[in-house]
Amino acid sequence: MPVPAGLRLLGEREFRLFFVGQSVSLVGDGMLTVALAFAVLDLTGSVSDLGFALAASRAPLVIAVLVGGVVADRLPRRAVMVAADLVRLGTLAASAALLISGDARLWELLALQAVVGTAGGFFYPASTGLLPLTVRPASLQQANALRGLSQSLGAIVGPALAGVLVAAAGPGWALAADAASFGVSAGSLALLRLPRHVSPARQRFLRDLRDGWREFRSRTWVWLEVLVAGACGNIFTAAFTALGPAIAKSHLGGADAWAAVLAAQGAGGFLGGLLVLRLRISRPLVAVNLAWGLLVLPDILLALIAPTAAIAAGAFVGGCGLAVAGSLWETTLQRRIPQAALSRVSAYDWFGSLAFNPLGLAVMGPLALTIGTRATLFIAASWFATSSLALAALPTIRNVRDDATVA
Repeated sequence: MPVPAGLRLLGEREFRLFFVGQSVSLVGDGMLTVALAFAVLDLTGSVSDLGFALAASRAPLVIAVLVGGVVADRLPRRAVMVAADLVRLGTLAASAALLISGDARLWELLALQAVVGTAGGFFYPASTGLLPLTVRPASLQQANALRGLSQSLGAIVGPALAGVLVAAAGPGWALAADAASFGVSAGSLALLRLPRHVSPARQRFLRDLRDGWREFRSRTWVWLEVLVAGACGNIFTAAFTALGPAIAKSHLGGADAWAAVLAAQGAGGFLGGLLVLRLRISRPLVAVNLAWGLLVLPDILLALIAPTAAIAAGAFVGGCGLAVAGSLWETTLQRRIPQAALSRVSAYDWFGSLAFNPLGLAVMGPLALTIGTRATLFIAASWFATSSLALAALPTIRNVRDDATVA
């Protein structure tokens, strides 16, 4: 039986090193939320403190990502990523040591999480720019699909592994394992053999940032997708995340039902990654918008308080759509944005996604209290249905073609 083209990429040294390092790191990312949550609850027992701890890395990440995009276009991207990994290794190891020794205080964990978030702001734009250097251009879609598969597996395996470690040894040891995952990532990146980095002409930081903005806004399809699907889409995605647990508690039987829905969403993301390994799409942005528009299903089913199995099925379809959209979007950016500006353009994309999801989480609860949970979910579903179809119909979206031959 022939090996799928996407899986053959794992036989190529540079991509294999990149993939293995990032996969291990993504498992660590999946461990962090569980480990940090139980660490804070053990320290203070306060749900408010838990919220502060989970948010501690997000604001620095949003602020740092635009700076990180400039730095990743100026300097060798591998060096930026390795440095970010080593910073996260050190800060998480320090957090683990404090917890294991029994000397941890909440403010110390919050400060260390802020450093972790800042490092992530440098890592992500550099990662988007580095991946095309590890594969042939024709294999970019398959490479992004495999990366999406590893993200889905990390979201499933990481929390489960963290739960075992927390129960057996305590949250400090789970954070230590997360720290070690960044060591694996840094080591894998250091072994890559990449083309020599060509540094751009030296100029002021703000000039670099403005040049990246000009590249971003000069392509209507880029800023439209980031504004509608990234920024506004993340606001409305928060309706499912914020209101789902409350509906599960009051109507579906509690946490087990919601866990099943989220597990189905993760499984859908895994299937989406498998689909992208084989898809050949000439108009990728049309597919991107139709795929993320599938998020209408879980919102409608949740609003109707359908049986858990039905909501889980909707979440499965929505998760599949998100995975397909994400992989095709990354591939389109990497193929159409010049390498010299790719990290800065992707930084604006990251900013649009990261900055607006917390806003949505803050808004959806009060909105549901004002107009009702069902009405809020129907508004979110209407947004996904209308905006995805409207974008897919626009000439500037339909005219973006990708006729690359899959290797």
